[in-house]
Amino acid sequence: MTSYADPHLSLVRPVRPLTPEGCQECLATGSPWVHLRLCLTCGHVGCCDSSPNRHARKHAAVDAHPIVQSFEPGEDWRWCYVHEALV
Repeated sequence: MTSYADPHLSLVRPVRPLTPEGCQECLATGSPWVHLRLCLTCGHVGCCDSSPNRHARKHAAVDAHPIVQSFEPGEDWRWCYVHEALV
C-alpha cells in the first residue's frame, strides 16, 4: 500500500481513545461493529465502513475530522476519508 502527503495531516493531534472498549455510538445503542477506527483529531472511536452503522465515516463528515487510524491490534495504517487514500 502506498501513502502520500495529505493536506489533512495538519489536523492530526496526539489523542487518547475516548472509548477504548469499542465504537462510541454502537456501545450507546447496543449495535454490533466489525472493525474500529480512531479519529486522529479528537480520539473518537468509531466503527468501520464494513460495520452496519459506519460511525467513523459519519464522525469524519459531521465533525470535519478526516484522518483515522485503524484501532485494530497489530494494524497501524491511517486513512483520509476526504481523499479516500492511505496517508
